[in-house]
Amino acid sequence: MSKEDCIEVTGTVVEKFPAGQFSVQLDADRIVLAHLAGKLRRNRIRVLAGDRVTVEMSPYDLTKGRITYRHK
Repeated sequence: MSKEDCIEVTGTVVEKFPAGQFSVQLDADRIVLAHLAGKLRRNRIRVLAGDRVTVEMSPYDLTKGRITYRHK
């Protein structure tokens, strides 16, 4: 699967779970489980409940995703 096959959507972080997992409510009223991308983890970007984020999702599994950007 190439990088162009990913689906990018925006949403709001609802809840933070242990081990870097987050519950994100998408703009389309769907809740997905997402983890932080490596660049966010490496640069120690803090993501808290209520933050607007961009999530990349695979077209094969629309219940899981990866947080790639935290909006200001």
